[in-house]
Amino acid sequence: MKKLTILAAGLSTLIAAPALAGGVGEPAPAPVVMAPAPMAPSMSWTGGSLGVQLGYADVSASDGVTDFDGDGALLGLRGYYDYDFGNFIVGGGLQYDGTNIELGGADVDSITRVGLRGGVDLGESWVYGTGGWANVQLSGGGAEDDSDGWFAGVGYERFITDNMTVGAEVLYHEFDEFDAAGVEADATSAAVSVNFRF
Repeated sequence: MKKLTILAAGLSTLIAAPALAGGVGEPAPAPVVMAPAPMAPSMSWTGGSLGVQLGYADVSASDGVTDFDGDGALLGLRGYYDYDFGNFIVGGGLQYDGTNIELGGADVDSITRVGLRGGVDLGESWVYGTGGWANVQLSGGGAEDDSDGWFAGVGYERFITDNMTVGAEVLYHEFDEFDAAGVEADATSAAVSVNFRF
């Protein structure tokens, strides 16, 4: 009887030992895995773009004796190619604006720009400085005339879809190479644009 009691106690210990070690009981719960925090989409500005722009310009001119002023709407086209280096973006392009601003008996017909731009990559948007060559075409007043010059300004552009952006620019221009001697002009323009990027 004593042997049976010892044997029963030994069997009881053997059966209980795995349960205490977690071998027979319920499995340990799986560790909770945290999903990574969502990251803001990274947009690349590398590539070409074509767009339309609508703006307003204020033009002043002088022939050395009389000063002329005029203002009016601008409607134009723009094309650029930009390269995204990660923290900054550089690019270049062409803009053409048609207008009908009256200026002392002449009309400002168009302003064309070819220039560079560069600025800070903010992800879905960027801010930039821009500048380059500009040309203004005049008509009326008994003669056709034009002048080369320069422009400089600032701009902002932002993605609204994967391949569409909206933008805004403020530009200053100077022209002093008219055929008519002594004529100089300057213009300040502000415009908004919608652009297709590819």
